[in-house]
Amino acid sequence: MITLRNIRMTAFVVLAGSMFLAMAVAFGNAARNPATSLTRPATAERSPDPRGFIQRWIILEPIPATGLTDSAVQAAVKKEYFPNQLTIIPHDGDKVTVGGTELAWHAVDTSDYNVNLYYFASGFGKPTSNVLFWAVTTINCPQEMPGVRLSIGSNAASVWWVNGKEVIGIYGDRQTVIDDGVSKRLTLKKGPNVIRCAVVNGGGATDFCARFLDGEDEPLTGFTVSVGAVKQP
Repeated sequence: MITLRNIRMTAFVVLAGSMFLAMAVAFGNAARNPATSLTRPATAERSPDPRGFIQRWIILEPIPATGLTDSAVQAAVKKEYFPNQLTIIPHDGDKVTVGGTELAWHAVDTSDYNVNLYYFASGFGKPTSNVLFWAVTTINCPQEMPGVRLSIGSNAASVWWVNGKEVIGIYGDRQTVIDDGVSKRLTLKKGPNVIRCAVVNGGGATDFCARFLDGEDEPLTGFTVSVGAVKQP
């Protein structure tokens, strides 16, 4: 005998099953495409976010590397993996060969204050542990900006250069903390300024963040960020 109670129970089971299926599909899609905070740049330039964080970079697929102490990290970043690694201005899709393996540079925008390197590497099927990431970006200043400081955080260790000069390094197995490391005061020149970093990760999550602070230690936002032409998929 079909009763109103049976109909209601059947409807509840169907609805619950549909909701569970939808959640499973959504979770599955997220698992297959975890890099939800990273996208390909769609414009020639972009501004930093309101807190000054630089959200556009070009990143090289990871290189094997071990050790998070200052000496180990310095040795890793001073080793020549490919020609002109401390001066090259890469373009999206450029490739280098490291230890017989071809690696590509990829331009990315992040929707967060930080750049999630774990998502970046796993999205390309690359390892995330015991690796070194190179990242480069160019900030374009409308006028000379003296007395500013590069302020960074990373998971784990990292070393940073501005216009070819090493300005800051933080070491050890650490989490990304905003303004964890701050450079001495420096001058950004009018026009393009190249920011370069190397991030070394031992295992687990890995990411970084960067911004400039002005003479009053307030976030600097009066510039644009670019990485050159981006190849269309």
